[in-house]
Amino acid sequence: MGSREVSTVDWQGKRVTVAGLGVSGIPAARALHGLGAVVTVVDDGDDERSRAQAAELESWAAARSASVKGGGGRRVGAITVRLGDGATLPESTELVVTAPGWRPDKPLFAAAAEAGVPVWGDVELAWRLRGPGAAPWLAVTGTNGKTTTVRMLASILEAAGLRTAAVGNIGVSLLDAVLGDEEYDVLAVELSSYQLHWAPSLRAHCAAVLNLAPDHLDWHGSMEAYAADKGRIYQGNRVACVYNVAQKATEDLVREADVEEGCRAIGFTLGTPGPSQLGVVDGILVDRAFVKNRHEQAQELAEVCDVVPAAPHNIANALAAAALARAFGVEPAAVRDGLRAFRPDPHRIEHVADVAEVAYVDDSKATNTHAAEASLAAYDPIVWIAGGLAKGAAFDELVTGAAGRLRGVVLMGRDRALIREALARHAPEVPVVDLDRTDTGAMSEAVREAARLARPGDTVLLAPACASMDMFVNYNKRGEAFADAVRALAAESD
Repeated sequence: MGSREVSTVDWQGKRVTVAGLGVSGIPAARALHGLGAVVTVVDDGDDERSRAQAAELESWAAARSASVKGGGGRRVGAITVRLGDGATLPESTELVVTAPGWRPDKPLFAAAAEAGVPVWGDVELAWRLRGPGAAPWLAVTGTNGKTTTVRMLASILEAAGLRTAAVGNIGVSLLDAVLGDEEYDVLAVELSSYQLHWAPSLRAHCAAVLNLAPDHLDWHGSMEAYAADKGRIYQGNRVACVYNVAQKATEDLVREADVEEGCRAIGFTLGTPGPSQLGVVDGILVDRAFVKNRHEQAQELAEVCDVVPAAPHNIANALAAAALARAFGVEPAAVRDGLRAFRPDPHRIEHVADVAEVAYVDDSKATNTHAAEASLAAYDPIVWIAGGLAKGAAFDELVTGAAGRLRGVVLMGRDRALIREALARHAPEVPVVDLDRTDTGAMSEAVREAARLARPGDTVLLAPACASMDMFVNYNKRGEAFADAVRALAAESD
């Protein structure tokens, strides 16, 4: 459990149901077991992988229980895994801790509500288990850019000499960060709308909503519900609520939030900033929020060229990260040094290679229209590779905005017809290659067709605007297939 002392009085023998056997469910089950709870994990799945995970978790719990009893220590609970039935609430359940992806309309939650049993997410559990003097949370959400912004923020905090980590939806469990041995000064926390929905007690030091665009509406039920869950990140903020000046909806969420007295609204913009904003002036990222005379002065933080890549939406990410860091008291030099040191994760507007004077860029992470719009805005002219699972999205607005920059388009994937029809309506003069295949080998053909359409000085951009699961396991595998195809093309041209 680590060096922090966490009160276990309320957990001894408490019957907790963990909904979901996966990346958040397993850490939650282990943490609760260590606190003395009697844990039942329920999951809809009953395949080979689920059974292996269940056996490993139950074996781990049994071994730990035996070890603790043999050593004369305090009692720890048990873990039971129930596969193939995630709908029925186990008898005598006193608390449900859910994986964030479980939809609110699941029968399990209806049963919990009827029985008066509270439902927490893993983030809520982590928040409540923080010990005295725990590291404050600088929290980030938004439809796109969360991971990049949180990693930028962590890089800035590290440059300031602070002990920190990028955690949350980013892949590092908040429970591990809160209960582990490592001591932190501050945490950079990525939170999804799912996680925020199940985290009613969260109160961050400061937080940012980067942007809002339709996404996950099948889960939330409406755009209004989706935005409301995103807005939960501002509740109870102590120092600053950071919003996107270009999207009034994010500022509206700040206005609706119940924050601590003295908490400020801080905007970020790609234009010249006003007072209480961060922005860009003559290629310089500047701060007019955390300076003594913000009405007349601005503090230089970094140059646009310090941000890699210097695409507009990535500059916006950097400004949001800088705002959160400055709200925490980080000096300007650390903002600059942290941004210079940062490099984005793979498959996020990643330059793969230049072949025959054409740049090939992998933005496989652009899994929705809002992300693809930002990516397309960064290059001109473009041969665009797109398509996949549309998840109910419409493409007219995306195509209309990008039409003037398109040299050509290569489409693949199950829902490519939706993009093709939007192109026919709004960019009929743009050449379109429609690949009628959804196998993984289609990417190699797509790259070759894009190379045929491209001219020296163009950018071939993989920004699918769709999810990947019709053809690939995930967006990472899709990006790797693109990079492999580009490298093969480069080898042939040598």
